Amino acid sequence: MKSLFVIGSLLFLLFITTECHNAAAQQQPDNPDDVPMEHRHMDMGPHMYLTATRPQKPGDQQQAEEVLKAARKVMNQYRDYKIALHDGFEIFLPNVPQKMYHFTNREYGLEAQSTRFNPEHPTSLLYEKEGDGYKLIGVMYTASVLSTEEEIDKRAPLSIAQWHKHVNICLPPWDKRSKVQKKDPRFGFSGSITAKDECDKAGGEFHPVIFGWMVHVYPDGKTPEEIWSVERQHDDNMQQGGHGM
Repeated sequence: MKSLFVIGSLLFLLFITTECHNAAAQQQPDNPDDVPMEHRHMDMGPHMYLTATRPQKPGDQQQAEEVLKAARKVMNQYRDYKIALHDGFEIFLPNVPQKMYHFTNREYGLEAQSTRFNPEHPTSLLYEKEGDGYKLIGVMYTASVLSTEEEIDKRAPLSIAQWHKHVNICLPPWDKRSKVQKKDPRFGFSGSITAKDECDKAGGEFHPVIFGWMVHVYPDGKTPEEIWSVERQHDDNMQQGGHGM
């Protein structure tokens, strides 16, 4: 599991510098709120798989509230980003302009790959740049790529939270890395290649799934829709092209 986590980190470092530029070329709806809730999970594109919203079962609301309570505790603890750095969170590529910065705790990330889930230990803290510092906007929880939807449902219920994972990613061969910097790249998290045979023909390296399961929580939101916003997750991911894992 540790090797998978390290590989994920290296892949993130490879692509974050270029995918930030790609995101600017993506056309987003003028008002995401105009999209009916039942159709929103269909607009994530070919490289993001999003869990479907399930009917709420007994205990789901309480479970979600416990996760949110822990996330708010974390938010209050790390509003000062310097404390996060002191406690072992690391900024991925702080000198690369990004919409959102992942401050990732490798120890917590490894913990999340196991069957144990501690909502007070998010894999990443999500910050926006604010002047010379950073403003905390949310947290990110993760789970192993091997986890089933039944298993992640026990962490943050799928009736309330929608987990996502990056799928059908074609990584470029090393001698063609510059191609991901073009406006309409074939490779990467927003690339045009979505199938293994096409990736093989292009000389790339195909990954059905990269990183594993993730879910963003925005505890400062005033409504459940804002707190568990799938649109914001999608927008953040399009800007990031991956995660600081």
